[in-house]
Amino acid sequence: MSDQEARLSALEHRVGELEDINAIRRLHWAYGYYIDFNRAEDVVQLFAKDGAVIFLSGEYRGHEGVRRLYGTWFQNFFTKGVNGPVHGFLLDHFQMQDIITVAPDRQTAKGRFRGLLMGGSHESREYKPEGLPLQFYEAGIYENDYVREGGVWKIKRLDYMMKWQADYESGWAKTVAHLQPATQ
Repeated sequence: MSDQEARLSALEHRVGELEDINAIRRLHWAYGYYIDFNRAEDVVQLFAKDGAVIFLSGEYRGHEGVRRLYGTWFQNFFTKGVNGPVHGFLLDHFQMQDIITVAPDRQTAKGRFRGLLMGGSHESREYKPEGLPLQFYEAGIYENDYVREGGVWKIKRLDYMMKWQADYESGWAKTVAHLQPATQ
């Protein structure tokens, strides 16, 4: 291989990696958007067939496990099973400070994201989830694995580690998180 061919090959590989990073970034942003609006089935489609979610003290495996977490639990808890945005309910996940590393073969990747969530129910909203503050913040770290499945990047393992939750009025220094891991 000539020097020119080697340089071209290296550049093609680097462009491919950059395209992969952008695709994974977009995948994770889509995840945040879909969970904001309780679109559980759209969330499920972002995961590999054998994907998993690690959340609090549970592991939700495969499409059925992901559907159980985001559809059965989250959607029922936040919106009484309504798919899509609900008037008077706020759940905004900001995904930021991403660090994405694509494997040399470009078939797998790792990603780390910081998440900041603002949530709550407007005082005029009839349904207010029990145990959820009227207004709250949450922050956490995502440590994820990604896999190329059928030529498309999918979430292989999403591991969300909540760092803090806070009532809006009292702040994180004076709030006990409203979501707690199960006791062993």
